[in-house]
Amino acid sequence: MAHPARTELASLHVLILAADPAEAEAMAACLAEGAVRPRFRAAGDAAGLRAALRDGPWDVLLYLHGRPALTALAAMKILDAQGLDLPFVIVADPADEKAALRAMRAGAHDVVFRDRPDRLLPAIDREVREARQRADHRAALAMAHDGDARFRGLASSLPGMAFHLQRLSASDYRFLYVSEGCQALFGLKQHELLASPRKLFDAFEADDRRQLETALAVSADSGAPLDWAGRLRGRGRGKWIDLRSTPQRSEEGGNGIVSWQGIATNITTIKETEAALRASREQLSELSFHLEAAREQERERIARDIHDELGSLLVRLKIEATLMAGKLPAEPPTLREKARSIEALLDQAMGAASRVARELRPGILKEFGLPAAIESLTEDFSQHFGITCRVQCDDDLEPDADTSLALFRIVQETLTNVAKHAHASLVVVRLTREKGSIALELRDNGRGISETDMAKPKSFGLRGIRERVHSLAGEFAIASGEHGGTHVRLRVPERRGVEPTTVDEAEEMQRKLF
Repeated sequence: MAHPARTELASLHVLILAADPAEAEAMAACLAEGAVRPRFRAAGDAAGLRAALRDGPWDVLLYLHGRPALTALAAMKILDAQGLDLPFVIVADPADEKAALRAMRAGAHDVVFRDRPDRLLPAIDREVREARQRADHRAALAMAHDGDARFRGLASSLPGMAFHLQRLSASDYRFLYVSEGCQALFGLKQHELLASPRKLFDAFEADDRRQLETALAVSADSGAPLDWAGRLRGRGRGKWIDLRSTPQRSEEGGNGIVSWQGIATNITTIKETEAALRASREQLSELSFHLEAAREQERERIARDIHDELGSLLVRLKIEATLMAGKLPAEPPTLREKARSIEALLDQAMGAASRVARELRPGILKEFGLPAAIESLTEDFSQHFGITCRVQCDDDLEPDADTSLALFRIVQETLTNVAKHAHASLVVVRLTREKGSIALELRDNGRGISETDMAKPKSFGLRGIRERVHSLAGEFAIASGEHGGTHVRLRVPERRGVEPTTVDEAEEMQRKLF
């Protein structure tokens, strides 16, 4: 009786274990009656079976029970020895039922009795499909194992510890995974962290541990990335660890569990470099402050010499010139005119000497304070350059001497820049008190300033202003105005040693400016 062929059985590779080749051909012919065109090979003993297996692959092995010289158990051992998962179907006489069932218990996949040939093709079909499913499953497992091995290899080669941390409640965490890097970072083995996640938190200093718990809570509630760094305690004291990850929320069980898959790295070298850089900057700032103090002392000495020596000499020359002019005869008149010209030149020289002395060391700054000194400076500037200056100062400002001098020099440098580069006709200067700080603002109606100009490496004037403001723990901003010109704004503590401007206040100043 012919049976409808299944597509997957249309061309089987069948290995028939039978002592008589004719019987194997008869079995192949039986299969052909079911519209199956098998490629078959017969084997009768262990050597033949091994040779046939080498020439495989085969889809199914049909064991004709009671005929081969090789027992079913011995044949299955050969398959096991070669690691083959080959469907093993026994074809037996009904009288051999007990022996066939023993073979089934030993590992055979199915038994078809000769009085039921209609079961042969369905049995082969089922076993072939199941064998292919097992092969697909093994391939999937191998791929998963390979992927897992690659992941573990990648995680172990990372400069830190890869982790998967899950937050079960406000204070309950568990690690789903930690890489081998935990040993180098925290001195803890993988199983220790997996068994007790609190050991991660306990590894940090007390203050940092609380900050970590807060950072995790904020990240979990807001969905913001976790980017936190803290110091280890104990044997790892002084080591800085950075944790970075993006939270993922799962609605598993309706609890909204949050987890982080990220990496922990040792950033001690970075922190030490940052500390060294800060120390270097502080030293440079101290050096700059010392040099500026030395320059101010030199300016004061030069200003004193100009006032005491050159000023006295010019006064004496003026007196001598006046006395000489009084003794000159009326004729010729050119002599008296020349004398008056000399007196005028001496007046100009005395004025210039006085102006230079004020610029070098403004005595008015000590005598009358910063507002008066700025007003005097702007008056000299307007007279010298022909640029109008409008000044608005709070009269009750009383900064300390260092702050007053620094602000005076900043106004002086800014006015110099206006004269050199701005092509302005008006400068507005405002000096006010704001929230316990001094705010200084200068605007002009010139050509403005570009980002390129501000970024020039040789913009020593701007760099000097920034350095002065930094030495006073203040904030500085400069930009082109909305309607042209340049806008300079800074704010410093009224007294040195006062806490610097807060971040919020600095941002507010930036908003006012830009």
